[in-house]
Amino acid sequence: MENIRILIADDEKEIRDLLKKYLDREQYQIDLAVNGEDVLQLFDKKPYHLVILDLMMPKIDGVEVCRRLRTKSNVPIMMLTAKDQEVDKLLGLGIGADDYITKPFSIHEVVARVKALLRRSFIRENSDNLLEKTSITFKGLTINLKNYTLTIAGKEIPLTAKEFELLKFFASQPEQVFTKTQLFRHVWGSDFIEDDNTVMVHIRKLRKKIEADPSNPTFIQTVWGIGYKFVGEQDEV
Repeated sequence: MENIRILIADDEKEIRDLLKKYLDREQYQIDLAVNGEDVLQLFDKKPYHLVILDLMMPKIDGVEVCRRLRTKSNVPIMMLTAKDQEVDKLLGLGIGADDYITKPFSIHEVVARVKALLRRSFIRENSDNLLEKTSITFKGLTINLKNYTLTIAGKEIPLTAKEFELLKFFASQPEQVFTKTQLFRHVWGSDFIEDDNTVMVHIRKLRKKIEADPSNPTFIQTVWGIGYKFVGEQDEV
C-alpha cells in the first residue's frame, strides 16, 4: 500500500505532533487539522485513506464530522476520546466510526490499529472490485464469482464453500503474504483459531484440487515462517 494519505484532526498540538511523528516513520503522507471545519475542507480537496478524529474539537465536533464524512465516503475513521464512557456513547449513536482510541493512549497501539484499518480497507476495496467482475482467471484456472465454481482447462473442479472462499480471497490479492491468523480472520470470520491446523488442512485440500503437483505448488505457495501467498498474474478478459 503506497502513497497512503492520512488526515489527523485534534485541537491539541502535542497529540497532532505525536501522531504525525510516528506515522511519518511508516512513510504515510500526513495532513493536520485543528478543528472540524478544517477536516471537511481538506477532505473535499484531497483523497484520504484514513481519518483520525478527536471527539471534542472546536467549531464542529468529531461526531458531526464523522456523520458528514459518512454521507460521502467509506474512508476508515478512527475516533480519539477522553474516556471509556464516551466510547460507549459513540457506539450507541452508531455514527459509523471504524475504531475508537481512549486518551491517554499507547502510540504503538495507535500505529498498529492504523495499519489494521488500512489493511481491512484495502481488502474490502479489492473485494468490491471483484464483485464487478464475473470471473478471474490465472493460467487456465478460472474462478467464477457469480455461480461459485472453479474450472481448470475447461473442466469444473468441485470445491467446498470454504475452499472456494479461501481461493477467492487468495486470488483477489496475488503476491500478498498472509499469516494463518489473517486467513482465518477473513475467510472464517473469527480472530480465534480453535484448531491451528484448520487453515493448513484447507490449503492442503485446495492444493490437491488446483495444483498439477501439490508437493511443489505453483499457485498457493508457502512463505516459510510467515504464511502463504497466491502467485500468478490475472489473464486479461
